[in-house]
Amino acid sequence: MKTILLTGFEPFGGSHINPSIEACKPLHGKEYNGFKVKVVEIPMKFHEVRTSLVKAIEETKPSAVISTGQAGSSMIRLERVAINMADARIAYNCGKQPVDESIVEDGPVAYFSTLPLRKILAAIEEEKVPVSISNSAGTFGCNHIFYDLMHHIEEKELGIPGGFIHVPSLPEQAMKKQGPSMSLDLITKALETAVKVTAEDL
Repeated sequence: MKTILLTGFEPFGGSHINPSIEACKPLHGKEYNGFKVKVVEIPMKFHEVRTSLVKAIEETKPSAVISTGQAGSSMIRLERVAINMADARIAYNCGKQPVDESIVEDGPVAYFSTLPLRKILAAIEEEKVPVSISNSAGTFGCNHIFYDLMHHIEEKELGIPGGFIHVPSLPEQAMKKQGPSMSLDLITKALETAVKVTAEDL
């Protein structure tokens, strides 16, 4: 059966949970428009991001890839662009903390998402979940996997849609920081909607 690959990150930065992978898990094995969802957890370790992602793509041979990660935002953020820059304010789980470092040496400056962002935006808005299109995925792990994803698709001429979605922190994570958050159910609903729209658009 044709597949949509959905990835989320392991916990990082001292947290015991990461809403990106937790929100993806309920979608594993579900089918939308003839596409089965495969969920894979990606380690937040600098040199393992690309290898883990590429392994998942090679094993799954997906028709589309949606990667997800956590951000300190109150909204679901559909990321438009990935830049060839790793500049981390905190260390990855492996201890590496890149500063002004290219993700792919001599790679393009940036890649754009090839997911149907406007359709996904409209569909998530219909579900009454706060959502926006964002023009900066940052320079940490989320931008890292987004860039690696688009570079791999381009380099291997896979011809499949790919992109990245940022999800907010969970309420339990935001309590101490007094920051924005979103319930796991709403995050999962948003990601499910993004998968549905992508499947319908293929």
